Amino acid sequence: MDQLSFILLAVLPVLAVVAALYDLTTMKIPNWISIALVVGYFPAALALGLPLSVVGVSAGMALAALFIGAGMFALNWIGGGDAKLLAAATLWMGLSGTLYFLLFTGLAGGAFCMLLLTARSRLPILAQAGPGWMMRLMQPKGDIPYGVAIAIGALLAYPESPLMAAFIAG
Repeated sequence: MDQLSFILLAVLPVLAVVAALYDLTTMKIPNWISIALVVGYFPAALALGLPLSVVGVSAGMALAALFIGAGMFALNWIGGGDAKLLAAATLWMGLSGTLYFLLFTGLAGGAFCMLLLTARSRLPILAQAGPGWMMRLMQPKGDIPYGVAIAIGALLAYPESPLMAAFIAG
């Protein structure tokens, strides 16, 4: 595999980690991350020779994820940045990886939520001593940065994506 293809394949993992760190420390996921994921997908798909039908199905699934994410945002279940990140990551997962992605994201979200809620109740000192982001994160009734779970789900499901299948086959 050439160096450009390797760099293009690294876009998702790198930006997923950046999104998780942003969400963890600021409770926000900047739009540029989701935009870069969407823009970065197409050169990666082209470099790995994905058929147009696979790219189209991936785009359709990402659009469906965006609408579902918007509904979850409207119900105040997730933040707007989470909804956009979910859709952008779904684009990379395609048909073969999306079920894994959603499963891993749900499991990671549940585990992270339980861990955070336990830490909030058992370690209240962290809400008073530490950097500002830690104090915000540890507030007893604070939000849960779900971008962390989305990033974990994306990293775990990525090997099941059409892009990685093309990489392995090539």
